[in-house]
Amino acid sequence: MTPQTRAFVLSLAFAMLLAADHHEEGFTPIFDGKSLNGWTLIGKTGGGYLVEDGKIVCPPKGGGNLFHEKEYSDFVLRFEFKLEDGSNNGLAIRSPMQKSSLAYDGMELQIIDNTSERYRDIKSWQKHGSLYHVFPAKTGHLKPTGEWNQQEVSVKGRQVKVVLNGHTILDVNLDGVKDPEIIAKHPGLKRTSGHVGFLGHDEPIEFRNIRIKEL
Repeated sequence: MTPQTRAFVLSLAFAMLLAADHHEEGFTPIFDGKSLNGWTLIGKTGGGYLVEDGKIVCPPKGGGNLFHEKEYSDFVLRFEFKLEDGSNNGLAIRSPMQKSSLAYDGMELQIIDNTSERYRDIKSWQKHGSLYHVFPAKTGHLKPTGEWNQQEVSVKGRQVKVVLNGHTILDVNLDGVKDPEIIAKHPGLKRTSGHVGFLGHDEPIEFRNIRIKEL
């Protein structure tokens, strides 16, 4: 490699680093990679959630509702997750900190291996990225089980957007819900703030690089 080529490569790498830093400007980690400090587990089942090698791990037969203790209104949340066959979890947004009915009293975005044979008959609004029982997400953008997925969730006013591995799979306005039965069943749709958290269903899953930007 010539000195000119080496200088070009170094300058390009530096430019990419600056762009990455700018892209993450304003984001704050909410998981320290070592402990569950700042998180509260409610309704623990089995082993609950563990911290291993910089990851939050929900082991087989483990789970419960793991909430970050701070409340958020408008935000952008970024994280990575890795599924196994049949993994099933959920992301609570603007949620109350309680044991049950969180998909209704709050809002739940599905985190699930909907490619698994066991879930072949689930509803469209139960598939990954969907706002449970309300809005179905687009499918086909999950990486194979065992690989890390990158997800960004934006909640601003009445708009909820989910970007999975660079693809927008959900972009909805909560005021678009017109069915009176759904509105009555989901008082959480009217919430303007609350907790974010992971809602375990006794199936294995791993999370890492969890950070948030308040808007």
